[in-house]
Formats: sequence, C-alpha cells, structure tokens
Amino acid sequence: MLNLRICSFLFILSGWVGLYALPVSEKLSATVIGTEKSVDYSNNQESTTVNTRDNAFDGKLNTFFASFIRTGGWVGLDLGEPFVITKIAWCPRAAQPARLKLGVFEGANHPDFGDAVPLHMITQTPPENTMTEQTVNVSKGFRYVRYVGPNDVRCNVAELAFYGYRGEGDLSQLNPVADLPAVVIHTVNAADIVEKDVYLKGIVSFIAADGTEIYTDSTEIKGRGNASWLFDKKPYRLKLFKKTHVFGLPANAKNWTLINNWGDKTLMRNLLAFDLSKRLELRYTPAGMPVNVFLNGEYKGCYQLCDQIEVGDERVDIKEMEEEDITLPQLSGGYLLEIDAYANTEISWFNSQRGVPVTVKYPKDDEITPEQYNYIRSHFNTMENVLFSSGYKNPETGYRKYMDMETFIRHFLTGELSGNTDTYWSVYMYKDRGEDMFRFGPVWDFDLAFENDRRTYPINLNPAWIYASTGSSAGSARNMINRLFADEAFVRQLKAVYADYRDRGVLTEEALLGVIDDYAQLLDKSQQLNFMRWGILNLSVHQNPKTYGSYAGEVENVKNFVKNRLAWMDNKLGYVPKTEDPEDPEDPEDPEDPATLAGETETSGISVVSRENAIRIEGISRPIRIDIVDVTGRIVFAKNVYSDVLVPSGKGLFIVVITESDGKRKTLKCTVF
Repeated sequence: MLNLRICSFLFILSGWVGLYALPVSEKLSATVIGTEKSVDYSNNQESTTVNTRDNAFDGKLNTFFASFIRTGGWVGLDLGEPFVITKIAWCPRAAQPARLKLGVFEGANHPDFGDAVPLHMITQTPPENTMTEQTVNVSKGFRYVRYVGPNDVRCNVAELAFYGYRGEGDLSQLNPVADLPAVVIHTVNAADIVEKDVYLKGIVSFIAADGTEIYTDSTEIKGRGNASWLFDKKPYRLKLFKKTHVFGLPANAKNWTLINNWGDKTLMRNLLAFDLSKRLELRYTPAGMPVNVFLNGEYKGCYQLCDQIEVGDERVDIKEMEEEDITLPQLSGGYLLEIDAYANTEISWFNSQRGVPVTVKYPKDDEITPEQYNYIRSHFNTMENVLFSSGYKNPETGYRKYMDMETFIRHFLTGELSGNTDTYWSVYMYKDRGEDMFRFGPVWDFDLAFENDRRTYPINLNPAWIYASTGSSAGSARNMINRLFADEAFVRQLKAVYADYRDRGVLTEEALLGVIDDYAQLLDKSQQLNFMRWGILNLSVHQNPKTYGSYAGEVENVKNFVKNRLAWMDNKLGYVPKTEDPEDPEDPEDPEDPATLAGETETSGISVVSRENAIRIEGISRPIRIDIVDVTGRIVFAKNVYSDVLVPSGKGLFIVVITESDGKRKTLKCTVF
C-alpha cells in the first residue's frame, strides 16, 4: 500500500513538473528565404545556381552563400509560425571570416521585415571551419528570421543555424546594443535614402538601452544637413505618424533628427554644447542623446537623436501662426529665422539690406503667406538698420529694443566657450507675437567645435574671438557682432554674465570635464562599433586639424581644449574670481526700516526713474538683483540683471529692492503716474 501511494505521488508530481517545464529549444528548419540572385565568382556574374542562399542551411561548412548585390544581401528562414529564438550560430566562408563582422541577425513577423528588430550583431571576426554559437535573450516570437550581411561584402556566409521554441512571446525583453538605445528603421522595399527632399515611408522602432521597452510607429525618413549630407555616414530626418516623447525626451513631437557625427570622432561635441547651453540657461536647448542606428538590417553607427528645430511646446515655444494672421497684432508673430550661409538653397529666404542671408524656418514654406513673409523681412531690416544707426546705443530706442541681450549673450558664450567656428554661419533667432525684439537660439551644429577645425587650430593661441577670426562672408553675422562690441554697455553686460556663472560654480573645469568623462564612459562600447563600421579614426576627415590615434586620444584633446579655453575666456573677459569676505557685517539698510522705505531714488550709481506705465533702472554696470512689488504685495519683477532695464509696471506706488552681489540691499519707492 505504501509503495502504491509513493507511486501515485510521483505520478502527480511528474504531472506538475511537466506542466511548468520550460519549452524545449530545438534547431529550426524551414523554408529558406533571402536575396535571390547570387554571384558566380568565376565570372562575377549573377547566378541562381552557384553560391545560392540554400547553401547557408545545407549543413556544409565548405559551401557558402554570396549575394550578387554588394550591400543589403540577406538570408534566413520562414518558420511558418512564431518561434522564440534562444540561440543562433554561424560559420564564415573559408578565408573570409572578417566579412561577418557587424553582420546583423533580425526577427520579424512580416515577410518584408518591416517590423524587424535585432537579435544579435557579430562584433568580432569568427573562427573558420566551426560554428560560433550565441545565446539570444529576446522574449518575442518571430515567424521570420534572417542574417543581414554588413556593408559591401555580398553577405558572404558559409552556414547559419537558428534555435528556439514555438510561441508568440512578448515584448518584455529585446536585444540591447552596446549600452545605448537603438533606433531601428526599415523602409518600404528596403529602399536606400539618397535624397534630402523626398521622404521614404517605413517603420521605426525605438528600443531602450536595456531592451525592456520598445516604441514602434510608421515613419517617413529623408536625408538632411548641408555639408554633413556629403559624408559617407549620412544624417537623417524622421517624421513619425504620431507625436510621442521618444525615449522620454521633453517634446511630444513627430519630427526628430539623427545627427551623424562624421568629423566629430568623440561622438559627443553637440551634446557637450547642449550642456553648455543648459548651464547658461538659454530659454530652449535642443534635447539630444546618443543612439545606435540600424537601417534595413545594416548597422549604420553611433548617432545623436535630437529635436528637430521647430516651433512647438518644449521646442521654440512661441505663438503658432495661422494662414489668416495677415494683420496686426496677429501678423507680429511668431517667427523662427536662421541667419544661414546656405539660405539661397531654401524656398523661403531673403537677403537683408546689408546682405545677410536669412532663411524663414517658421511659418513653414508651404504655409507662410506673402503678408507674413514681407512683415518679418521688413522687421529684420528694421533691427539691422537700428543696429547700424548713429543712435544705436540708446537703451530704449536703440538695438536693445530689437535684440534681446539676455539670450544673445548666452548664445554667444556657448559658441565662444566651445570654440565653434560655425556659430555665426548659422544663427537661429525667433520673434514672438506682440514683441519687437528677436531672441537668440537655440544653439545648433557643433561638429567643428572643441578644437576640431584646421582653419582655426590651435584656437586658444588666437587672441581674437572665434566670430572675428574666420573671415566675414555673406553668410556670417560678424559685422553685427562687431557693432555690439563697440557699445561699452554690451561689453560690461557680457563680462558680468560670464563672471556670474563662473562665481556661482556653473562654469568650472571640474564640472565641464566631468560631463566629458561621463559621455566617454557611456559611449565606449558604441564608439568601438562605430569606428569598426567607419574606419576613419586615424584619418583626417572634414576639417580635422589632427588625428589622435585612438578614441581616448580624441577625448583627451577635447578635455585639454576645455581647460585652456576657460583660462582664455577668463583672460579675454578680465574675470577675477570673487573672494569671500571673512566678515559678515549686519546689513545697515534693513528693508523693513521705515526710513529706507521713505524714498531715496539713487544708490551706488543706480537710478530708479519713473516712465509712463513703467519703471526704468539705470546705471547698471555689474550683476545685481532687482525685485519690484506693488503696494498689495504683487510681484511685478524679480530677476538678476546685468544692464539697464525697463520694467512695464502700470500706474501706482511700487517698492524697488536692489540687491548687490555681496548681499547688501537698498529699498526704494517709485511712483508711476
């Protein structure tokens, strides 16, 4: 009886074990699919009988598949139903093992592989005459699997094998690639992207760096850029079907860019400049992050996924125009412009009265009306004419009425701190509705920055500002900036802004070098693959002044530049670090003291002057804090300022608190009639 009970228990136990046992992975055999035309190496002609795709699954290591097309060839299996792939294996063609490096394995559920995602990428030259095996940790099931050969190798492979078990699986785990997020794009019929003006349709998947999240959408994709479009590694623009926060980036948008970083061998220069822009508190800094890009199964390299510069929330946040906005005040904005050396290649552009080429980026080419175009061209010319007029220094009627110095100075410092020779060949600026002034930004295009331009190398031995050292041309804003430097108030403000960020520890050697080190660590695995794909690490490309022998050498060059550039900027702007006062005397001017509130009108050379419905603070030549409240306690103005300021206030009695950089305060009354 006891033995019978034991047997019954074991029988039941075995049933439970069987119920929860993991599926059994097996070597998969199915219909061979792939590039139909192979190459016959005896005559280098197309063939359907020699070196065919069936050879990749014939179990023989001495036969091989070679596609007739040099790039884009592939071979795989139609499994008939979804299988979760657990392992793959491969063997190179004899004497050609390096032709498998950067080969990509994909899984899909559509026969055109439009929805394919990477299963694995070969990153090392495999041994010959043996199968190299690789475990695959991807939870999704796929009906179609394939191997896509890397660029220019005819997809040469001797043998392939896929292992797995039946199942739909799920999207809880996909294949991470080199510690970075992946952008996986497949165009219709695997068409290559060869134009900047024609979008191709396709599907894009954004896969998180750890493989645990994926977002897929239909897309349109085309080339982008000016000089960068001429490089072997192409830049792209994506237009999604639906708006989304790609990888959690701030903008909920359809339009995104993939920056190619061809001449920038650190793969981080734009990101470093964006960091500077954020430190300097520009109103909008483009979002950007490094990613690995796959196009039609081919690894294209390490890119930067960035915002498209356009009008919208979390981008250039100004009033959006409608076609019927053809009279004031609606006609006054918003507009996005670019002083652009390539403006004459655009549709909506103009030359200013002084010959500066300007592209109208918004309203868009197919939306802008003649009234809007004429208005913004006229307003730009007005700004330019005032800047070059005899009374241009007047704080109320001069250039400051049309040019926002808060954003201009921060834009200028970003370009000069980074040593960017392209800064004033391409200047973005925008104007909102109801404002006369243009604001400057966002910053963009820093592949030549951080000591990467042979025309200005070595930058820090040049005593002139970058904007003034590269020569003037129709595409340069040099003359405009020269005019600003002739105004002593502008120079004082520039020095004060720079000193403020230095004193507050925002711009320090330690902080800036730390950002470089962080990106270098993040990019380490991806940069190895990128320069495996694009063998330019020891070649001078674009405007490279030198090569440094390794990725680490390229990064060290940038670090050395930043150290020296901070010292250069300190000297150029006469910056002296602020020292702490060992004593902290009690403020003799207590803002609660009724005597102080009684109404002095001047302090330390700074005057508070009543204007019609406004308060003007004059004589500012250093960074100070201005706080203005009305008698009800409503805050009218609260800001750090660096030069004279006009504050719209309305009528009434106002309290003006002036706080010096050392913490001393003065509180004044001002009555506006």
